[in-house]
Amino acid sequence: MASLDTNILVRLLVQDDPRQTAAVQRLLAQSIQNAETLFVPVTVSLELEWVLRARYGFAKADIIHALSTLLRAVELSFESEPALEMALLYYEQSSSDYAYCLHVALAELAQAQPLWTFDKAAAKTPGARLLAA
Repeated sequence: MASLDTNILVRLLVQDDPRQTAAVQRLLAQSIQNAETLFVPVTVSLELEWVLRARYGFAKADIIHALSTLLRAVELSFESEPALEMALLYYEQSSSDYAYCLHVALAELAQAQPLWTFDKAAAKTPGARLLAA
């Protein structure tokens, strides 16, 4: 099983470079034809959200839609997929950023809660608690 970098998924979603977009589409078609899946590390998901938001100006709802769509793709296999799904739910329902929601989701699945933080806004995420200084 091969893996994908963030920039591959950015090209797939944003399609701002025709040559690279076509190359990604060929890779995915080949993967489907060969009944192979492509691995996506959890760190790629984290970086992808940041790139879509900071570089391309995606709104929160558009990021959630894009990541949800990728998670449903049969040709992609995500590391810690249950945590990613939980993180998207927390992200949608809270004011916390995606990275923090992913931290909380990974901690929850590891049965290692609460996730202690000094970040007052992040502490409002279910499963997180503010550590008083």
